[in-house]
Amino acid sequence: MAILSECPTCKARQSLKNKRCKCGEDLDRAKRSGRVRYWITYRLPGGTQRKEMVGTSIEEARDADGKRRGQKREGRIFDMLPDSKITFSQLAEWYFELESVNALKSIDTIRVYVNKFLGVYGDMPVSDIRPADLENLQARRRREGLKEKTIDDELNYSKTMIIKAFDNGKVGGDPLRVFRRVKKLLKGHANARDRAISADEFSRLVGECPRHLKDILTIAYWTGMRKGEITALTWDKIDMKGRMIRLEAADTKEGKAKSVPMATIVYEVLKAIVRALHDSHVFMYYGKPITRNFSQGLKSACKKAGIEWGRDVKGGFIFHDLRHSFITDMRRAGVDRTVRMAITGHAIRDMDQRYDVVEDSDKLVAIRQLEVYRAGSADVAKVLPGAAV
Repeated sequence: MAILSECPTCKARQSLKNKRCKCGEDLDRAKRSGRVRYWITYRLPGGTQRKEMVGTSIEEARDADGKRRGQKREGRIFDMLPDSKITFSQLAEWYFELESVNALKSIDTIRVYVNKFLGVYGDMPVSDIRPADLENLQARRRREGLKEKTIDDELNYSKTMIIKAFDNGKVGGDPLRVFRRVKKLLKGHANARDRAISADEFSRLVGECPRHLKDILTIAYWTGMRKGEITALTWDKIDMKGRMIRLEAADTKEGKAKSVPMATIVYEVLKAIVRALHDSHVFMYYGKPITRNFSQGLKSACKKAGIEWGRDVKGGFIFHDLRHSFITDMRRAGVDRTVRMAITGHAIRDMDQRYDVVEDSDKLVAIRQLEVYRAGSADVAKVLPGAAV
C-alpha cells in the first residue's frame, strides 16, 4: 500500500518523495498551491490492485491510507469497494487513459457524447446518480431539440464507461443498475432507414462527383461495404487475381473477417488506381489517405444531381443508403439469403444457414447475378465498363 501524488501537468502518478516530475513540474510548489491530487494504492484480497483518488490534502490521503490498511488487516473486504467520492469527470479521466478505449475506431464519437454528459453531471459523485437524474437529462435534451437517437447515444456511451468501470472494480453495481433501468427513447428499429438509391439516381450522382469520390461511391454501390471499411482499405486486402476484397476481423464493424466479391466495375476501378509509393491505402487525395468525412463533397454532388440530401430530409440520401441498395438489389437479383449475409457480414442466426458454407465461388456467382439484374437498366449500363454511352 502506498500514497501517490499526481502531477497537475502530465497527470503522472508517482512517489511522494519526488520533488520534480519528469515533465519538469515543481511538485513541492504544486503541493503547496493545492494543485496536486493524492491517490492511495492497495491490493484487494485475491491480488487485484486498486488506485483510489483521495483529494488535494496529504492529511486526507494519509487518513484514507490508514483506513484501508485497517480494513485489509481486519478482512473487511466489502468496505474496500469503490469510494463513493469519485465523480463522473474523474471516472472519465481514467476511462480515456485506457489503451483499449483509445484504440476504438469510434473514440472521437465516444468523447463527444461522454463530454456532453459530463457537462451536466461531471461534478456529481458516480454513486449519487439516480434514475430521475437520467430521465431529467432526457427531458432536457428533448427541450434542446435533439433527436431521440442522439439522446439515447449520449446515455449509451456513458453507460459503456460505467460498465468498463464496474468490470475493473472502479465503481459498484448501483450506478450500473441506474443506467440499465432508464428506458431508451427510441424503440427498437424505429430509426431504421428504408432508403435505397435507384439506378437513375446513382448514375446522376456519380456523374457529378470528383474522381476520388466517384471511385468510393462505386465501390460502395457494388460491394455493400461501409464507408469506414472502404476508406481504411489497403492494398494488402485486395486480391485482384481472385477478384475478392478480403477484410480481417479488425477491419469490420461486426468484428468478423469477410471476403467481398468484385463486380467487373469494381475490378476496373481498382486496376485504374495508381498505387502510392509511401502509403498502402487504396483511396488517396493529394497524397494523403481519405480518412476525413467527405459529406460536404457528397452533399454538393447530390445538389447538382437533383437528389435530396441528408438524414433529416424526408427521402434524403446518405452514404449508408448505398449499402441498403446493394442488399436490396442482391435480393431482387435472386441471390440466396445465406450468400447475401456472408458478403455483407450480417450475423446468421438460423442453424441450417449457419452451417451452410459459402465459398468464394458462391459469392462470385452472386455478384454476376447482381450485374445481370442491374444491367437491365440503361442508366446502370452507363456506369458499367465497356457500355455504349
